[in-house]
Amino acid sequence: MMDTYVILLRGINVGGKNKVPMADLRKCLEEQGFTDVSTYIASGNVILKSDKDPNEIKAQIEGILPENFTLDDGFIKVLVLSYQQFQAIIDNKPKGFGEQPEKYHSDAIFLMDIDSAQVMPAFNPREGVDQIWAGNGVIYSQRLSAQRTKSRLNKVMESPFYKSMTIRNWNTTTKLLEILSKTNTDHEA
Repeated sequence: MMDTYVILLRGINVGGKNKVPMADLRKCLEEQGFTDVSTYIASGNVILKSDKDPNEIKAQIEGILPENFTLDDGFIKVLVLSYQQFQAIIDNKPKGFGEQPEKYHSDAIFLMDIDSAQVMPAFNPREGVDQIWAGNGVIYSQRLSAQRTKSRLNKVMESPFYKSMTIRNWNTTTKLLEILSKTNTDHEA
């Protein structure tokens, strides 16, 4: 049985490091037997179908990246989310979150091998600027756009937990769900 997954890669195409062209990544994943592979923007978003379980997919992709791409450091993590898990992250967002893009910068901070209770203390939101909410496998973060230079969100980069997070803006997150939904229904009809 083929299931549809969203794959979030942490640590590629950031600041000119760990360059992984999306067309090459798609080709590489197809050669590994994944089907309906698509990518969205260069920040490491992949949607694919596989009959493997999420842990197998994660291990396989983490193994093939250094074999097929010249990486500046080996620290690339892969998060594999099922359609249902990804849908739940969108459905369970805080009330109003991401609905005022002209006023707030909203991000989904996806957690890898840690849970939100562990990581929440690493955030130090600035009152009146930052708001954070714990979700299942995700931290929802919102910054007042007009005050974003005063945001303390980047303080989390100093935390040891930072290497277990990958951040996507809310627009990218919802766009991935659109692509995921389309891919998921393409073969069920």
